Amino acid sequence: MRDFLPAEKARREAILAVIRGVYRRHGFDEIETPVAEDSERLHAGLGGDNEKLAFGILKRGLTHDDLQAAREPLDLADLGLRFDLTVPLARFYASHRAELPSVFRSIQIAPVWRAERPQKGRYRQFVQCDIDVLGEPGPRAEAELLVATLATVDALGLEGAFVRVNDRRLLTGMLATLGFAETEYDGALITIDKLDKIQHDGVLAELRERGFTPSAVDALEAFFRRPQTREFLPFGEAAIRKALPDDPHPEAVAGLVAIGEAVAAARGSAAGEGLLQFDPFLVRGMGYYTGPIFELAHPSVPYSLGGGGRYDGMIGRFLGTDVPATGFSLGFERLVDLVELPADAGTDAVALLHDSDIPLAELLTLKSELIAGGSRVRLVVKPKNVKPTLDALAVEGFTRFAFVSAGAALASLELRPLSSES
Repeated sequence: MRDFLPAEKARREAILAVIRGVYRRHGFDEIETPVAEDSERLHAGLGGDNEKLAFGILKRGLTHDDLQAAREPLDLADLGLRFDLTVPLARFYASHRAELPSVFRSIQIAPVWRAERPQKGRYRQFVQCDIDVLGEPGPRAEAELLVATLATVDALGLEGAFVRVNDRRLLTGMLATLGFAETEYDGALITIDKLDKIQHDGVLAELRERGFTPSAVDALEAFFRRPQTREFLPFGEAAIRKALPDDPHPEAVAGLVAIGEAVAAARGSAAGEGLLQFDPFLVRGMGYYTGPIFELAHPSVPYSLGGGGRYDGMIGRFLGTDVPATGFSLGFERLVDLVELPADAGTDAVALLHDSDIPLAELLTLKSELIAGGSRVRLVVKPKNVKPTLDALAVEGFTRFAFVSAGAALASLELRPLSSES
């Protein structure tokens, strides 16, 4: 968990403003949910391994007898800090469905908490930027998510980003074709999800060590070693079928093709080419995914910058009726490290350097007049050595400054451009 000094906080808010603006222009509406959810909801089997990282909140008024009677730590907690924004969204929709449109497009931008082992790009408190489409069962929803996400990447100036795409139905179909038992699917996918970290040989060794069907592991090894590439362009049915064993799930293939065609059309044929990449081994660790899944990637970093997928079964756990749902989450902390968007871009920020004996009423009058004209204004007592102060103001994002003497009026101020060389 980190503190942010003013300049970094301003830069983060500028990036968030860009993300919010693009999402809203694409027809999504922002909601807000509490930071805490019921412990039983957070540990209902919907969050995968993230449930193990949830921070619990102890019940109020616990007694010594309560501590003695508890069989495990969760018995002492009735609430927990949210570890993502998807579980709260499912609860929110179940609570407010009657007040929402039949197809609801939501934005959630907020902090979440996980008891991570802190490292570069991983923190115990971090911001997620989610968009979700609830109530739309077909590829239209995924296409909207991907077009909005790619437009956001463009607005942030992050060139070279692309989206890896797969479908959970294609993954389970691949495992079935290779000879894995249905009871082995979840465990096998957990290991295959480590492919980027431990490579093909590591995946095969772990599957054998864990006792998966030997002939199926041998078939997977042969599948790994056949001549192929993930760099299929253009994204389309032929590329998808080429990357998979025989007879892949026809509905899943058709859905991915429709998504790819829609994204390419929205971006223009040339712009759409190369933005989507079919990855037959993309898993996504969350067990609640039921259809298309995706991750935002960039060639400069070995980790994803966001991801998501279809999770049609989750809301039904709260509502009692299944509702189609799909979403995409940007990893804000990782994006911040790559994006060069300046803080307060386009904002006029003025520093008024004044002598200490000027009447406060005069200073506040000048300040108010500049603010009324749309500027951000700070009053600064003029030091003996002005340059270090001007340098610091430039770093903080101030664009102009003026020296203020007693009796000065706005019309007489000499506003000069401010830079670190001023």
